[in-house]
Amino acid sequence: MPDPFRASSFIGFRTLLHKEVLRFWKVSFQTVVAQVLNALLFLLIFSHVLDRRAAVHGEVPYTTFLVPGLVMMSLLQNAFANASSSLIQSKITGNILFVLLPPLSCRTFYAAYVLAAVLRGLFVAAGVWLVSALFVAAPLAHPAWALAFAILGAALLATFGVIAGIWADTFDQLAAVHNFFVIPATMLSGVFYSLHSLPPLWQKISHFNPFFFMIDGFRHGFFGQSDTSPWLSLTVTGGCLVVLAALALAMLARGYKLRG
Repeated sequence: MPDPFRASSFIGFRTLLHKEVLRFWKVSFQTVVAQVLNALLFLLIFSHVLDRRAAVHGEVPYTTFLVPGLVMMSLLQNAFANASSSLIQSKITGNILFVLLPPLSCRTFYAAYVLAAVLRGLFVAAGVWLVSALFVAAPLAHPAWALAFAILGAALLATFGVIAGIWADTFDQLAAVHNFFVIPATMLSGVFYSLHSLPPLWQKISHFNPFFFMIDGFRHGFFGQSDTSPWLSLTVTGGCLVVLAALALAMLARGYKLRG
């Protein structure tokens, strides 16, 4: 099987990646700017209501605590949306054939779609962080941790987006995955609260949500504080990525719902 980064297949990888990046960049006002605005609205509303009444970990103002959660939430949701919407749109319009006809390996296909989705997620995350800095200071205590979780988290949700895009036959099916799984799992992962503010039962339940580990680890990169060990969060995130990547590659190798 050809490797996506060998000279013989790199041109195909680069071309497909370029196509996917252009796809979201040409409408960046919708795919990037609008997403930054949505996160900013969350920040302004919650800071107005709760900032004077709440602190997290005893010393971190609530608005400051909220910033990394909103950054990571925006990154994850946009990484998923980019990969999944691109695939389902290509399937429905029929132009997926033009991607499948060239001699691209499943690894090349996977790498291009995931990397493009990661780039969109990082663009949105950077935008949310920079705009948030106009209202509240949220310095990075451990940039390496934050970057590691940003890249791994984006890759994980992009991979899940590839799987959802392959599986779904209609926009309604894809919307169901996004609305009934991705959004609830993100909202209930600690974006707006610390795990220790929950009752003991819900604290245990939260540990079954992989989104919690991604967001908690990312927040550790900002404050050096987290609800669980960043090494545990890194292990869970990396493990989930390996499992989903193996599933996505298996589906691509079989041509599941891609080849008639």
